[in-house]
Amino acid sequence: MAPAAIRYKQLGYVALNVSDLEASRRFYRDVVGLTPVETDLPDTAMFRCSGAHHDLMLTQGGAPGLKRVGWWMESDAALAAVRDQLRGLGLPILPVPAGEAAALGVREAFRSVVPSLGATFEFFVDMADAEGPYAPTHTKIERLGHLVMNSPDRAASERFMLEELNFRASDRIEGAVTFMRCFPNPLHHSLGLGGSPDGKGHLHHVNFMVTEIDDIGKAIYRVKAHEVPIVFGPGRHPPSESVFLYFLDPDRLTLEYSYGMEEFPEVGDREPRLLPMKLESIDYWGGAPSPGMGSTGAVEQFELETAE
Repeated sequence: MAPAAIRYKQLGYVALNVSDLEASRRFYRDVVGLTPVETDLPDTAMFRCSGAHHDLMLTQGGAPGLKRVGWWMESDAALAAVRDQLRGLGLPILPVPAGEAAALGVREAFRSVVPSLGATFEFFVDMADAEGPYAPTHTKIERLGHLVMNSPDRAASERFMLEELNFRASDRIEGAVTFMRCFPNPLHHSLGLGGSPDGKGHLHHVNFMVTEIDDIGKAIYRVKAHEVPIVFGPGRHPPSESVFLYFLDPDRLTLEYSYGMEEFPEVGDREPRLLPMKLESIDYWGGAPSPGMGSTGAVEQFELETAE
């Protein structure tokens, strides 16, 4: 059972590897609508969609996909609790050097790996505020919402997140995906876990939450004007009640805009539901995803030899 002291503020940031940093920089600024953040990190671009230092990081090189996931812990005590938990499990711990932590806008951080998923997780406290208030551009993005990953052993990855890292299951689609929240953050899910068809960890998509349903409608015509493939939607997800639109970035990584999401109380939350494995469980409106959805998204492997 995960220690109760492991408590999260929110999904902190997502770092992606891209094949053409300049093309991706333009896409995330002009099409997605994120605000660029100045950084001294080499071969790196940062963006924000909130008042935090950054929400998304792009790095040139490697197979396009997930570099790492940053989880913003609630307190120093929560950071210490998750560090002790992972160390007690015999998992590698890699402290983030002070200079790199400063460049990331965080006070203290370390990295480790999720068994059976192969993804690097960074846990940190006290991300700095951005310089100046956040001003949305063409899309009123409210926050980085969640990511969904595919695991070669979904059951083992789910058990690890729930039993060792104090995530909570919100809903499941039978045999397909588990939606979970980083407790006590109230959003229906910060992480989704599906199965991997090729025996490797895989990024499925990254989500950005918008503040108006009109942002979903406007995005349809904007991404079409930029000849960006739409791979699912618009539609409405039964598990979270979110209205959604999925489209591809220049590396064919899948991104999602969503509007609205169920929120859970810290105490007295409902039990997770088990929805049947059918299309009606992913879209009230009867849509179906295109084959390109979630098909690109390698997971960068953690350098175990550099860790404690």
